[in-house]
Amino acid sequence: MLISKNSIEKDYISRINLILKHIENNLDSELSLDSLSGLALYSPFHFHRIFKAIIGETLRAYIIRKRIEKTVSVLLHKRHVSITELSLQYGFNSNSSFTRAFKKFYGMSPSEFQKKNPNKFSKIRKAESKNGQENLISEKYICNINNHLNWIKMNANIEIKEIPELKFASITHFGIHGVEDVFNRLVKWANAEGLIKNPETKMARIFHDSFKITDPDKVRMSICVLTNKSFSLKEDIDTGTIKSSKCIVGRFEITTNDFEKSWSSLFIWMNENSYKKAEEPPFEIYHNDFREHIENKCIVDLHIPIE
Repeated sequence: MLISKNSIEKDYISRINLILKHIENNLDSELSLDSLSGLALYSPFHFHRIFKAIIGETLRAYIIRKRIEKTVSVLLHKRHVSITELSLQYGFNSNSSFTRAFKKFYGMSPSEFQKKNPNKFSKIRKAESKNGQENLISEKYICNINNHLNWIKMNANIEIKEIPELKFASITHFGIHGVEDVFNRLVKWANAEGLIKNPETKMARIFHDSFKITDPDKVRMSICVLTNKSFSLKEDIDTGTIKSSKCIVGRFEITTNDFEKSWSSLFIWMNENSYKKAEEPPFEIYHNDFREHIENKCIVDLHIPIE
């Protein structure tokens, strides 16, 4: 029996998606070529070629980047963390090798990044500051916060909600280009499966990386159809679940150009109201097709899982 090219490609993508999830959940563990190729059920040589062809990076480069990005996430939220302990936790042999890799991505050492982290500025620091330059920077930072909070006040309705587990079918996509094409492909597939006719079916997008940390062209996202109905897997369609969680939910009615500002504003609202982001990735759930809106606006809920 002949195996079609589409079946082979589907199998490749399915197994690579499995490996991406495994890497994401095990950045503080050993992630060798042999162990990951074994998990994917390929030989190391074959797996390495497939991974680079699909992801656009070698396995080693991808793992180093993800580990560096993870350490940045920790440094952003835990200012007094030990850089040496952080480097060892995420698989670097020494503080010097970690520093070299970090500087390659961000142009400064981890300790310099810690000092320049803008999260150190606050209304309290502004009042206490005796340094004119720091005071000026603080004022700009507070002005930026206030602008975003005003945006939220005028454009969003925010609630704290318990979100149940959500099942989905998805296509994995990297970067900000070509997102609309992926949505269109997924809708076409979902229509053929009879999923779109169900009023409970929603389109969604999950962000597995942060735009504050990851190069926009490398941000991994899942373009999703949320559904409890059964369906047949085809081509590059994957399955998964959004875990039940407590979320900050911001309902927006915005153009496609306003998503970045809306997300930034919602995260600032979270910080200003003393909520802490959970490990689960943020996601969007759409309630309309913006092309059918009189002003081409999306009615969308932005979700930030919180502890």
